[in-house]
Amino acid sequence: MLSVRDAQSIILDLVRPFDPQTDIETVDLSSCGDRLLATPLSANADFPYWDNSAMDGYAVRYQDVSGASPDRPLPLQIVTEIAAGTTPQTAIAPGQAARIFTGAMMPPGADTVVMQEQTRRTGDRVEILASPAEKGDFVRLAGSFYRAGTSLLPAGVRLGAADVALLAIAQCSRVPVYRRPRVAILSTGNELVPPGTPLQAGQLVDSNQYALATAVTAAGAIPLLSGIVPDRPDALKQAIARTLEQADLVLSTGGVSVGDYDYVEQILEELGGQIHVKSVAVKPGKPLTVADFSAETDRPNRLYFGLPGNPVSALVTFWRFVRPALKKLAGERQGWGPTFLTARSRHELKGAGRRETYLWGKLHPVSGGYEFELSQGSHSSGNLINLAQTTALAVVEVDRGPIAPGELVSVMLV
Repeated sequence: MLSVRDAQSIILDLVRPFDPQTDIETVDLSSCGDRLLATPLSANADFPYWDNSAMDGYAVRYQDVSGASPDRPLPLQIVTEIAAGTTPQTAIAPGQAARIFTGAMMPPGADTVVMQEQTRRTGDRVEILASPAEKGDFVRLAGSFYRAGTSLLPAGVRLGAADVALLAIAQCSRVPVYRRPRVAILSTGNELVPPGTPLQAGQLVDSNQYALATAVTAAGAIPLLSGIVPDRPDALKQAIARTLEQADLVLSTGGVSVGDYDYVEQILEELGGQIHVKSVAVKPGKPLTVADFSAETDRPNRLYFGLPGNPVSALVTFWRFVRPALKKLAGERQGWGPTFLTARSRHELKGAGRRETYLWGKLHPVSGGYEFELSQGSHSSGNLINLAQTTALAVVEVDRGPIAPGELVSVMLV
């Protein structure tokens, strides 16, 4: 069995990120949120576009008001008013001021803004009651945030709300993003039936296909549901061959252990796949198969993940191994692996000796850090009941003894 670390390293080494020349599409600004930027972007204008006020107040010459105080107010004549969105028509001369509002252009001659709370106005005159801290107070200078032609956003970043706002002010109405990876999902097993089917004795409802489709969507990819395939080598071979043509990455559940009806590895090799991972020292999820078809299909990425059939194992192996592969494949710049943090456990946590153990539950922010609450009930790989609403997995390292309540534990966010 491979260690978790070695398995992750092998998987990520197999993944070739999308090509920014061929795996790209251009979308409207309104549709680019949560997409991965495919090319570096810059803007052809400075930001701010012009000197403008950061406050409601008065635009003044610093030398006219330096030294002002409530005991020694300095009077100025108001010669104009400037609202946001208008162009100043009057220059400010010595002894003069302009009433100005947040975001409005600074008038010629003025170099500082005094906020209105530090003034007293009477008619067309204003008294300055406090000296500005320095010349340029509350003035946003043109180009002080960004210079035209310099890097605005690098390729490979996931576009959030602030990034989209930045693209908007840069006048970028069409955005180059990587296409979403296509992920085929199939379930194997004679015992499986779709949801809504009346159960006969011995049958099981296929939950894996729908759980993985949801997880794939959350990872920014497009799930292609390929149905249930019976435990027959001919049917399974045909289904796998078809999905390899349709998708960038294939997920199957079941058929990868050592049972008499577990045919997946044999069929992968018959189709020309090179198997790199057969089992991992992890609980749940030991029977994990990873094969590469890139050479056979003459495409940079054709990866096959044979996940365990037990529903908890399928999701845990997706979160731990498949999601990082999808991030790298999709062109994400960095941070492909899971996010780990440290928390105090509210319960005793027991590992599985020679296998790295993942125990599901909820993460709670508390004063000074986080606490991990273990889901109660059986931590069986077939128990979906207490997996619901899971937000984190506590990690018990290989050969680590029981973790007592109050002890620190590494926690993986899901």
